[in-house]
Amino acid sequence: MTTLVEEKQAAGRATRDVTSLRKALEFLQSQGDVLTTDVEVDPDLEITGLQKHLDGGPVLLFNHVKGKPHTRAITNLFADINVVDKMFAFESPTDRVKKIAYALTHPIKPVEVPQSSAPCQEEVITDDLDVNKYITAIRHTALETELTVGSGISCVVGEYFKGGSHIGYNRMNFRWGNVATFQASPGSHMWQIITEHYRDEKPIPLTMCFGVPPACTLLAGGGFDYVILPKGCDEVGCAGAVQGTPINIVKARTVDAWAIAESEYVLEGLLYPRDKRYETAEAEKAGVQGKYAWIHGQGL
Repeated sequence: MTTLVEEKQAAGRATRDVTSLRKALEFLQSQGDVLTTDVEVDPDLEITGLQKHLDGGPVLLFNHVKGKPHTRAITNLFADINVVDKMFAFESPTDRVKKIAYALTHPIKPVEVPQSSAPCQEEVITDDLDVNKYITAIRHTALETELTVGSGISCVVGEYFKGGSHIGYNRMNFRWGNVATFQASPGSHMWQIITEHYRDEKPIPLTMCFGVPPACTLLAGGGFDYVILPKGCDEVGCAGAVQGTPINIVKARTVDAWAIAESEYVLEGLLYPRDKRYETAEAEKAGVQGKYAWIHGQGL
């Protein structure tokens, strides 16, 4: 027998569904794991300051971002391991390790969906391409002279990754509106892609996906074990195995690439491995690499 209060609480709980960021947030909100605020937050130091102050705490959802009336911002999705376990139905630390290890070696192949049904292509912009108008750049510390975009997940599927799929984080700075610096860590999958095609003298098509399903975030941030995940592996498939269902992918509209269909935003572009630029105006003016915070990357 249940009480009326228990019945109301049960009725208010959303079914666990993490196949998109929005559905995952609905589930976590029903569990009391999301702290939402309508107070305007500044991407310059405030978002990251609150993120750090509440590290280990709830998921943070900002409904109003200064200078970006069309966006919301979310952070600390993986700040509390208990929330992570809840999202993916991990029953214990041991269960978590076993299930993730199994997923890395038993990927579920992603499913291609038509462009007409892909959430990330409900609205397509091709004529006003100043990325800074749409994507929220942030600054972590006062040592940085410019805001950078760190929440985009690069997605490379097919021939440029030896038939597999790559997802990973790459910091960008859109100093030139629709042209950005692109940082790839030495040894990373993206670095491997760049170095393999460096002499081709042709750009690499790719997408940058924002607001992806949480399992994609997990794989993108944790895929540095290249013994288990070598070039040609299926990282999108591994993400599908973590969430228990295939990740949907969709063909890009303007380049020969693929995107995570359930993304909130997608940037489509070309990576030019030989186009080296300084990330900040300060570093460019000084002409010194390695001295200033967040200096240089690849041209995108």
